[in-house]
Amino acid sequence: MEIKDITFGYSERIARIVLFEPLYELERKKQVDLEGNPIDMKGLGLLTLLFFFEQKLMRNHRAGVKELAAFLQKVTENQVTLDVSGFEDLSRTIIQTFRPASGKKREASFFNWETKQLDTVYFSILKAHSFDVKTNSQYYTLDEDGLELVFATKEFYSEFQLSINQLMLRKQLEKGEFKGALRQINEMRIDVEALEERMVKLEHEIKRNIISEDTHARYKALLEDILYRLNLENEEFQELHDFVKETKERLYYKDHTKQERKTYELVLEISKELEKVHAAHTSLLQKSIHLKNTALQAAQESLYYVGIDSFNFDQDITSRMISSPLPLQSMKGIMAPFLKVQETKQWSLLTVFTEQNITEEREKHEQDGFLEVSEGETLRYQQMIARYYEKFMQLLLDAMADHQAISIEDYFQYLKTNGYEHLLESRYVYDFFILLHHRSPIRKNSEGEDEQTHVLDGVTSLLGSKTLYVTEQPSIINGSKRFSIQNMLIAVGDEHSAF
Repeated sequence: MEIKDITFGYSERIARIVLFEPLYELERKKQVDLEGNPIDMKGLGLLTLLFFFEQKLMRNHRAGVKELAAFLQKVTENQVTLDVSGFEDLSRTIIQTFRPASGKKREASFFNWETKQLDTVYFSILKAHSFDVKTNSQYYTLDEDGLELVFATKEFYSEFQLSINQLMLRKQLEKGEFKGALRQINEMRIDVEALEERMVKLEHEIKRNIISEDTHARYKALLEDILYRLNLENEEFQELHDFVKETKERLYYKDHTKQERKTYELVLEISKELEKVHAAHTSLLQKSIHLKNTALQAAQESLYYVGIDSFNFDQDITSRMISSPLPLQSMKGIMAPFLKVQETKQWSLLTVFTEQNITEEREKHEQDGFLEVSEGETLRYQQMIARYYEKFMQLLLDAMADHQAISIEDYFQYLKTNGYEHLLESRYVYDFFILLHHRSPIRKNSEGEDEQTHVLDGVTSLLGSKTLYVTEQPSIINGSKRFSIQNMLIAVGDEHSAF
């Protein structure tokens, strides 16, 4: 076994363990309520973390001692007997445990078995967010270490938290749990904010800590890993957008009941919030690219200029050559790094066998492009469609000889009974009814004479002074093995008839 491999990253492991130290410190505080019953201080400490985490989800930045006391009083109802001031003292004790009254970060000393030296880690669970002068109230929010502690209680690695939340969001959307999905998006937003804070700290570390090529290579590998993970998360965001869009369109085109309208509004909210989180995540992706291309390059250039500043040509080269009598060979060795690299122009015979760019020059008589249909062909096609529609309309009027209205289903039965069954194998008859439904109501001297709809000229001629109305029916009619159409009710009457 390699001891170095086992003890590698020992301080980071200790740093994760000491995050739980405030909870155990609360456990050691022996406090009782008004009835003398012991209070579960460690449990209330964890509830406090969850309370501030919920406030962060809801974007509420006005959470302090009084708000926490009201929350704990409601949660511990019938379990802890204290008055309002007692709960405020309890809340103040818990907050001061997570965040000392001095405002300094908590620290923990330990022996680092990797470096074989005493070491210290600093961490901050809660941090001050704002202060209300009018009410003399201090408000708090979870710090980065506090978020990591909350995530650690769910056995999630913080760097993969966003990817895990994306997977959970997809599962919730697939199952139709839209309320849970909205909360999951809020958690994703917090993950993105935490990532943004880490990126800012990483930028400062790069500018401050790169003092050698080794550290430069380490930060470069770290940024490449971050960029790779952000690209994967961005692809998942795109897929989630597509999935939400499909769900939204599916709900929109359904017959909306009251419950479905509520669901549709939830999906719209999910789509809006997901756009915001994706936009924030995209800015992180751009920032990581900027760090990789700009900050690292600037750090590498600073290393170069540090080397130049520390190098004195007169002292290190000129003085060395003049003050000490060196042989010619040694002088060549000293001057070699400052001389131009030798360049030799050569031509390889293998270039004869490289691919040759042979082009043929000819005059272009015709321009490349798609063939266009002539106006004469278009006119003949429209005239053919108009004849078909006129025939279908004549058969429709024959079928309605003794009726004021007829359904498509009865019309198809009429065609089959009177030897016109072959018409049902043609798509034109189905297009005919779709066009009638689109243009309904149809009457002479209206839309039938429009240049764009002159294929119905024969239909309006057969109608005369009457008007044709088309109304949808709920059933689907199979006219043939190839085609089906939604049933419709076709009625013919005067202009003032009501159908």
